[in-house]
Amino acid sequence: MFVDEVEIKVEAGNGGDGCTAFRREKYVPMGGPYGGNGGHGADIIFQVDEGLHTLLDLRYQKIIKGKKGENGRGKNQHGKGAEPLIVKVPLGTVVTDLDTGMILADLSQKGAEEVIARGGRGGRGNTAFKTQTNTAPNYSENGEEGEKRRLKVEVKMLADVGLVGLPSVGKSTIISMISKSKPKIAAYHFTTLHPNLGVVQASNHRSFVVADLPGLIEGASKGEGLGDKFLRHIERTRVIAHVIDMSGSEERDPYEDYLLINRELEQFNKNLMKKPQIIIANKMDLPQAQENLKKFKSKVKLEIYEVSAATNQGLNVVINRLAGLLDEIPKNPLYEEDEIENHVLYKFKREEPFMITKEEDIWVISGKEVERIFKMTKFTSEEAIYRFAKKLRRMGIDDKLKELGAKEGDTVRILDFYFDYQE
Repeated sequence: MFVDEVEIKVEAGNGGDGCTAFRREKYVPMGGPYGGNGGHGADIIFQVDEGLHTLLDLRYQKIIKGKKGENGRGKNQHGKGAEPLIVKVPLGTVVTDLDTGMILADLSQKGAEEVIARGGRGGRGNTAFKTQTNTAPNYSENGEEGEKRRLKVEVKMLADVGLVGLPSVGKSTIISMISKSKPKIAAYHFTTLHPNLGVVQASNHRSFVVADLPGLIEGASKGEGLGDKFLRHIERTRVIAHVIDMSGSEERDPYEDYLLINRELEQFNKNLMKKPQIIIANKMDLPQAQENLKKFKSKVKLEIYEVSAATNQGLNVVINRLAGLLDEIPKNPLYEEDEIENHVLYKFKREEPFMITKEEDIWVISGKEVERIFKMTKFTSEEAIYRFAKKLRRMGIDDKLKELGAKEGDTVRILDFYFDYQE
């Protein structure tokens, strides 16, 4: 089964919890903190596997979870970090964050890999909090939460030339004649249900990859027929070869066919119209073809090549011309660097550390930074609670609550934790 687009959730592993422990050896009179740090949570990495050509393996995985790092232990033993979770995907895979709309990765190179969700760092044990003024801290941290993302994963095939055209114009026959690809060919529309790739050998030992895309129809860019599922595959191509039934064998006007397909390409992605395009006038062995071609040439000023795929006439000329065009066109990436999210910068970019709202009689404090601090705090000792309150004060939360009119004894909530406001 050919699957080229899925939506999944990924959750990187949480960091391991830090440990609160003390030395209690008989001959170590001063003792001291002895708790180790937790291990790093598992990153989720998408990695190219050239043996894959479909996202079928991901279709039935609604959520992918990384493992948690090991907790720290006594005797200053740090927890082991979790191994990264490797997700194999086909060459040409694009990963997009559904919540932000940002492109996280364009895996278009052999062996490429990208960290899609980062695991949380391990919580610090109480040994890490030892200072000259607090030589025996009685608290440690929980591990940091791993990143969670909702993703759209799609494959955009790596082909040099894309064959486009209405159904039954002969695209599948052409690719079967110029390469070793063996698509299904029959005398009815939508015989081709998924893109076919074929390697074409040209003169001077040149070769290139051609994609036969399923027949487009009017409205394909908006979801009609099969075209909306496969138009994405033409985005990576460097040359568009527009196949037209010049004989009008299905009582269609070749020029109207040409306009219709170009209109669908432009509506899907305007950049497609900037790609070099040639016209392959197919079925020239049939009646009316020459007369229709004459009218067509008077309206279209592109390179037009006359062929008959059924009898293999004129295809060598087309192959060598496509190879020549590809020699002249550089291989540019599908996305510019500024379109792809810099994952590290994105994670640590400057954001407002908190926001305060009021719901009925409760003051609600929210924000990624304050929630992260809350989740990493172990409320198991007075020291930990005091440290948490001190962090909130340093962030300016106490002053902001006072400014907004909070009074002694008011209820304040962070996530599911309620406490009383005190000046």
